[in-house]
Amino acid sequence: MNNQPKSPRDTQTTITELMVPAYANFGGKIHGGILLSLMDKVAYACATKHCGMYCVTVSVDNVDFKQPVEVGDLVSMDARINYVGRTSLVVGIRVIAENVKVGTSKHTNTSYFTMVAKDDDGNPGIVPELILEDDIDVRRFMEAIFRKYQKSYFRENIMEIKKNFVLKNEIKKLSEERCIIRLRSN
Repeated sequence: MNNQPKSPRDTQTTITELMVPAYANFGGKIHGGILLSLMDKVAYACATKHCGMYCVTVSVDNVDFKQPVEVGDLVSMDARINYVGRTSLVVGIRVIAENVKVGTSKHTNTSYFTMVAKDDDGNPGIVPELILEDDIDVRRFMEAIFRKYQKSYFRENIMEIKKNFVLKNEIKKLSEERCIIRLRSN
């Protein structure tokens, strides 16, 4: 294990894969699950290069597919470390699909994988510090901190909603929604 600080540039990782027909869904586009699996692989590779330890995925943020990926596209997953905590890292992944026949490329999504480093005994390992070399590195680090706080705020609010849930009060709120309430008696 090398615990020396590294910059995002030191460990950036790209995986490129051809999208084959076996990856397609019934609509002829590439399954989102295939793309998620590839993103998970590049997140692991990037995180492991940074900390020199086995890493596991603990969460994924911003999985919004902006454009479909086609069979025959070359898909590149560009990964960089955006943030490090004591035992965790956030890997930003930008996905680009390239149609080599016509020479076009499109940004299909950007996602953020939170990884936890594991030592040889399977316990959380200490992650090397991140050297921020330019304003983009600093911005990405700050955005990751913001997403971390937003997730915490969201979890707290959901817990509050669960704790204070009163069915008759919530039913009133659903009057403008597209649902039909047919409560069964127990």
